[in-house]
Amino acid sequence: MSKIKGKVFKYGDDINTDVIFPGKYTYTVSDPEEIAKHAMEDLDPEFSDKVEKGDVVVGGKNFGCGSSREQAASCLKYAGVGAIIAKSFSRLYFRNCLNFGLPPITSEEAVDAVESGDEIEIDLTNGIITTSKGEFTIPPLPESAQGIIEAGGLIPYTRKRLGIE
Repeated sequence: MSKIKGKVFKYGDDINTDVIFPGKYTYTVSDPEEIAKHAMEDLDPEFSDKVEKGDVVVGGKNFGCGSSREQAASCLKYAGVGAIIAKSFSRLYFRNCLNFGLPPITSEEAVDAVESGDEIEIDLTNGIITTSKGEFTIPPLPESAQGIIEAGGLIPYTRKRLGIE
């Protein structure tokens, strides 16, 4: 999965885990399809009906702040989101994204350049984000993070490394 291509869903600063995945479902919903249905429910009620495989969520500063609930990352992955681009991420949210194989990308320039509905392509291998407003270079993720994303998350990555496929 070195290239991700889709449309942009853009939101602002301080998008917290409660609006990404409402806390009221934390202990009552466990099926991936059901988790996906509640993605961004409190921020963008139509998100789960509109999002398509490969689409990209774009946020401002401090994306994923709030609680450490992993469903706030997994719901976007299960909904088909190909990556998240933000000006900055909560440290725990960044790690939860990696754990689920959802690329968290930091790029202030790309965030400022795009709007909801724009087409976007991300080349993770070469570190390039392409939009109608130009190309933006991103630093490559560390090799271990790239391996986790390519494997589809930390658990598949670990199983593969241990030969437990």
